[in-house]
Amino acid sequence: MATKKLARESSQTEYLEILNNLIQNWESEVVEFKEAKSHIDDDKVGRYFSAISNEANLREKQYGWLVLGVREADREIVGSAYKEKALAKFKNQIARDTTGGMSFVEIIEIFPLVNDQPKRVVLFQIPAAASGIPTGWKNRYYGRSGDSLIPLSQDKIDAIRNLQQIDWSNQIIEKSDLSFLDPHAIKIARSNYIKYMNKEHIKMEVDRMSDAEILTKLKLMRDGKLTNAAMLLLGDSQYDYVFDAPPQVMWRLYDANGLDKDYKIFDIPFITVVDQIYQHIRNLTYRYMPDQLTLFPLETQQYDPQLLREMINNCIVHSNYTLGSRIYVNEFDGRIQFINPGNFLPGSIKPVLEPGYAPPGYRNPLLANIMRQFSMIDTAAMGIRKVFKIQKEKYFPMPDYDLERHNIVSATVYGKVIDENYTKLIYEHPEFDLQTIYLIDRVQKHLPIDGQEIKTLRNLNVIEGKAPNIFLTPSIAQSIDAKAEYISNRGFDDQYYKDMIVEYLKTFERAQKKDITKLLWDKLPDVLDEKQKNFKISNLLKALQNSTVIKRNSENRKTGYWVLVDKNNDEE
Repeated sequence: MATKKLARESSQTEYLEILNNLIQNWESEVVEFKEAKSHIDDDKVGRYFSAISNEANLREKQYGWLVLGVREADREIVGSAYKEKALAKFKNQIARDTTGGMSFVEIIEIFPLVNDQPKRVVLFQIPAAASGIPTGWKNRYYGRSGDSLIPLSQDKIDAIRNLQQIDWSNQIIEKSDLSFLDPHAIKIARSNYIKYMNKEHIKMEVDRMSDAEILTKLKLMRDGKLTNAAMLLLGDSQYDYVFDAPPQVMWRLYDANGLDKDYKIFDIPFITVVDQIYQHIRNLTYRYMPDQLTLFPLETQQYDPQLLREMINNCIVHSNYTLGSRIYVNEFDGRIQFINPGNFLPGSIKPVLEPGYAPPGYRNPLLANIMRQFSMIDTAAMGIRKVFKIQKEKYFPMPDYDLERHNIVSATVYGKVIDENYTKLIYEHPEFDLQTIYLIDRVQKHLPIDGQEIKTLRNLNVIEGKAPNIFLTPSIAQSIDAKAEYISNRGFDDQYYKDMIVEYLKTFERAQKKDITKLLWDKLPDVLDEKQKNFKISNLLKALQNSTVIKRNSENRKTGYWVLVDKNNDEE
């Protein structure tokens, strides 16, 4: 999102007043001034974002500020030349590593006059941490002590987490009663609860209890009235008018060209929705060979039923129902996309894959607890890891999580192989953990990974090429197609290309660069783009020239030719 570039007159007044107030009435914990004449470290901005967001929450403020172009020591306006293009990327960069994908409310450029000269100042408006959830940066929490940046103390973490958090799923629906629920859904809930508890005396107790008694025991009813969680999971759809917007799940089928072929909308009760959707999904038998040394391919369903169950129920438990949006299950050729309204509370997928991960909280605590007791989800923070493990065991691509859009979480699971090299690597290295496989998966999908992650994969000998054009190295390239693809990506060593140039000049005596380019172009690695291929050819010619193998017959680059060095004549 681009910065909000204001006009230099009346429309700036509001933000100029804000800047003046920040300078005059400085609160060090919720405001940070930086000169940032030309650069500011992204990671440091992320830490300040976390700290200011948390301190704003504790001081019951809606937001705090990071101000570029004001000297910290004396709060003198000096102006900032930080590039506008870099500012435009800040929102997405910050959202990638903050809790819940939080980012700046606004990034605003203003031009206050100092000695009659306009000075550029950039205001970053930082939202306060959400109620009950501290704002983290790269899975760490930061705070302020005066104007110092420090780890957020445990007492402050506890203070934020103990702030009253409204649980939508626990709210009572006035003028509701047991008659609003679906009897069949209640029967399923009873059965699932008994199986979950797995104790004979509890089964006997539940069998003796009326529906109202068991629902009250589970906190789904209070004083004879239903909670939102009760209505969502067990409600009769004819009474869905009790919600501001009726909760729905929509399944859509698309063909190979992305055109919609079919759809169906599912209403409450959501305790039965997984089975209904599963009946519509085309779960074909898929055959593939992770190991080329065997003649017998593996056979599996494209989508593991347990995986589909986890994905749909995770959408249900984590949705923000106050937004009034549907949950979507979009079925494409070889992949299924799951979309739910609400932000992703962990912030990014990487920390979730770490052993011992502890979630920052649940959007709907009562709903999460009930769905666990109804055997619908795993609330030990293992649901996403379980899905990744299922795909790992099948040697399939890892799920993709798109968290870039505001208040939307999109997850895609794959029902077929994308890159045979990936499949072979996962098959041959069962010791790889989920974090490593996640990185290998990003390489097969040509998604970016950072320098340290590239180093990690190089140490494992699973990638080749130069960043950003890295590709997977197959440990065994058995099939003709796999061998061809591998060589196309890797290319040949430099001596091979140099020998071709020399042979060309021996045959035709001279060549311009365009002739050499035509000779080598299709033989260079496919992972190189046009600019990189031209650069590679120039380097090869320069290397041969430095080795006195070839030379130019003229100083004019446009009309001159490359020729072989006649060493006999040169020696004379």
